[in-house]
Amino acid sequence: MTSDEEQIRTLIEQWAAAVHKGDLDGVLADHTEDIVMFDVPPPHDGVRGRDAYRRTWPPFFEWQAKGAVFDILSLDVTAGEDTAFAYALLRCGTPQELAEHPEYRLRLTVGLRKEQGRWVVSHEHHSFADTTVTAEG
Repeated sequence: MTSDEEQIRTLIEQWAAAVHKGDLDGVLADHTEDIVMFDVPPPHDGVRGRDAYRRTWPPFFEWQAKGAVFDILSLDVTAGEDTAFAYALLRCGTPQELAEHPEYRLRLTVGLRKEQGRWVVSHEHHSFADTTVTAEG
């Protein structure tokens, strides 16, 4: 693993720890002013900018305070000279949700760029698999 990949892995692990603790400053650390995030809940066209990104977290922290977990299970990083991406699988849910559906995984993709010698997150995409069962099968 390269030094850049190690730096990015640490950045994402620290971000996930901040999410788990409900630490908004820690969640915002190392994110660009022009961050774009596509998240599980609306808005369907995503959020753009650090202020909009900031506003998405308090409702999640409230839900998480009810006992939900946010744990990285796997994390892969690919880094070039000035851009990188990472993808991860996380356990994210309440104890009841995870007991009923232990296979549930939050999928995370992160886009990064190097600015002034340090890696920063410019894109996040969070998703769950669609488990809707339809009449068509």
